[in-house]
Amino acid sequence: MGGARPHGSWQGQWHITTAALKIQAVKLLSPPCCAPFSIRAVSVILAAMKSLPITALLAAIVLSACATGRVLIPDDLSPAELIQRAQEASDKNRYNTALQYYQALQERNPTNIDLVCAAEYEIAFIHYKQKKYALAKDEFGALLERYDSPDAEYLPQKYKLLANKVLERIHERENPQLREKKK
Repeated sequence: MGGARPHGSWQGQWHITTAALKIQAVKLLSPPCCAPFSIRAVSVILAAMKSLPITALLAAIVLSACATGRVLIPDDLSPAELIQRAQEASDKNRYNTALQYYQALQERNPTNIDLVCAAEYEIAFIHYKQKKYALAKDEFGALLERYDSPDAEYLPQKYKLLANKVLERIHERENPQLREKKK
């Protein structure tokens, strides 16, 4: 055997575990709003933690994943279930969770224009509720651009109406003198 480690040694298990953990850690630790951490960055973190027991390492990864707010969304959820969970999260002011469900709805149903429009509207509306008016305006604008296409007649009209109403509210917030004129 020479210098080979016994199969059951802790060090041998560590190397197998860290390889798997590095890949999972990249997925779990990377914030949803940013580019994923590199495997190199995760390797540095794991190397620094190498002296800790494996349970402490796993706990740190799990807690770090929770801190980023990333939600594990089951692949088998139907569009209706994704919408329901997004609405429930939004009702509880858990906007980042709701956004992730709506983004999953978009990603999983790119050819269903009704669902895409619904998700785009809801994402923009969440940003409006978060007072991220510039972002919401851009997103509502992008949604409304869909209605300038030759296929606009096939789009759900309610999102066009709702987007225009919210854009009007944003415009009034940005221009308080308009509110005074309305009264």
